[in-house]
Amino acid sequence: MMTGHVVDTIAGIEIPDTPLVKEITEYIRDTEDDLLFHHSRRVFLFGALQGRRRGLVPDLELLYAGAMFHDVGLTERYRTSALRFEVDGANAARDFLLARGVRVDDARKVWLGIALHTTPGVPEFLDPEIALVTAGVETDVLGFGRENLSDEELTAVTAVHPRPQFKQQILQAFADGVQHRPESTFGTVNADVLEHFDESFVRADFVDIIKNNAWPE
Repeated sequence: MMTGHVVDTIAGIEIPDTPLVKEITEYIRDTEDDLLFHHSRRVFLFGALQGRRRGLVPDLELLYAGAMFHDVGLTERYRTSALRFEVDGANAARDFLLARGVRVDDARKVWLGIALHTTPGVPEFLDPEIALVTAGVETDVLGFGRENLSDEELTAVTAVHPRPQFKQQILQAFADGVQHRPESTFGTVNADVLEHFDESFVRADFVDIIKNNAWPE
């Protein structure tokens, strides 16, 4: 469980003070290491900040759930899963929320936000709770939209949730989380990760699959 003082407002973004959010925080703190926990909190904060800039008004409780669970599929408990890691995290979040009485439609928004967070060009057109998980991930991992946030906002977020050696560590976490399920990376950004980190990895080729499948024409 998280110990010490919990900051309720960071960079002007209020972390909802609800029993569900507290349960999510405790669960993820116990499930993820410092790297993924701090990254997930930054995803929530950067997503909320990007939403404010875009004029989007998400349900912050659902956005928090999506952000905090989005990388659960990279953790040790999923080292035997053959699913995409995003789907593992989405399933875990959905089951967690439904068990606590969250409406099915709301749980599905969280599921989609997590399942689609590495699929660019789609989430931005969906509900704010879906779009802003991806926006937060893109800001923290790829640097997309970072220039739209003030130095004060960036400093406030990273002061509470620091990112020492983050680039290399998050890449290693991606590699560790998908190396045992290379087939799940077909058509995703995770294929890029394995191509860099696993010398034995052979990327499936979409064109070759079409040309060489069982159809005669």
